[in-house]
Amino acid sequence: MNKFILTLAAVITMSFTTCAQNKGKKRMQTEHKPLVVYFSATGTTAQAARMIAEVTDGTLHEIVPQEAYTSDDLNWNNRQSRSSVEMNNPQARPALKITKTDVAAYDVIFIGYPIWWNQAPRIINTFIESQNLKGKTLIPFATSGGSGISNSVKELREAYPDLEWQDGKLLNGTSLNVIQDWINDVMGKQ
Repeated sequence: MNKFILTLAAVITMSFTTCAQNKGKKRMQTEHKPLVVYFSATGTTAQAARMIAEVTDGTLHEIVPQEAYTSDDLNWNNRQSRSSVEMNNPQARPALKITKTDVAAYDVIFIGYPIWWNQAPRIINTFIESQNLKGKTLIPFATSGGSGISNSVKELREAYPDLEWQDGKLLNGTSLNVIQDWINDVMGKQ
C-alpha cells in the first residue's frame, strides 16, 4: 500500500511539473508575439496588416490620426491638400489619437503604411518619435499605387539610424501564402 501511495505521489508530482513547464512555454510564446502597427488612410494597408497579424498571431495596433483624413485631404493632385502640405514639410508631425497598446512589451514590430510621395506618411514619424523603439526589430511593410518601398525604408533608416530596421516589403494585393513566405524569411533572420 505504501508503494502504491509513493508511486501515486510521484506521478502527481511529475504531472504538476509537466503542466508548469507547458504553461511556461505558452507564456514564452505569447511574450514573443510581434506587434503589427499600421496607418491606413483608405483601408488597403489595414488589410495587409490584418493578414500579417493572422500569419504571425501578432497583435494589431492602428496608428490613428487625431483628425481623420478625408478624400479631399488625400488628393495628391491638389498641392494645398492636407497630405500634400504634410509631405512637403519634412518637419510635419500629424497628431495621434491616444491608444493603450504597450509597445514596450514587444521585441518585433511590423510598421505598415501607404506610400505617399515615395515616402512613409509623416504620421509614421509621429508614431516612431512617440515611442521608445531602441532594441526592437522594426520590419516595414507598405502598399502603394505605383511606388516601391525602397526609398521609404531608406529614408526611415536615415531619419532613425539608431533603430534596428529590416528590409521592407511592398504588399499590394498580396495573398496569405506570399505573406507567410515573407514572414518565414524575415523571422528566420532574427
